[in-house]
Amino acid sequence: MTLGNMFKASVCADTERVVPISQMRKLRPQRFLVFLRYQCYYEYPLLTYLEYPILVAQDLILLLCVFHFKGDVKQAAPYIVLCVSAWFILTLQKWIIDLAMNLCTFISAASKFAQLQYLWKSRDSGAVSAATWSLASYTCAARIMTTLMTTSDLTILIRFVIMLALNTWVAATILHYQKTDVKSE
Repeated sequence: MTLGNMFKASVCADTERVVPISQMRKLRPQRFLVFLRYQCYYEYPLLTYLEYPILVAQDLILLLCVFHFKGDVKQAAPYIVLCVSAWFILTLQKWIIDLAMNLCTFISAASKFAQLQYLWKSRDSGAVSAATWSLASYTCAARIMTTLMTTSDLTILIRFVIMLALNTWVAATILHYQKTDVKSE
């Protein structure tokens, strides 16, 4: 089986553990794009946001691959147009970039609450990794420290504090349900 066929099989699989394309393509690349544009707009040091251009490119390439293996690359055009136009629209006014950044924090928090709600309802942590969520928590803690040392931007600090708390909560919930699963066996 070629790499392309394995990718296509995983994308097209009809299981609950595979994220549907409609969910994957919604706002993830745009959140990275907003964060990247925010950092550029305020002329923060490149090292404080160096990973975001890579993350944006990675998500757009993944999106193109998904559409390619689904057989309809033309459907990716609106998302690419949205990203390119957002790059310019975000900085038309200062309040637009600030509002977008705050909305991204809200959307990220909402997605973590949705993950928590799923875990509470299903009481099954088998589809998610505590290590991944713990690494996300560690990343937020590190970003808090680097933000304090470089820019002290309150918006970014609030974002990372909220994400640290929620990522830690998700990791703890996963560990709780993993222990429950082990005890019941």
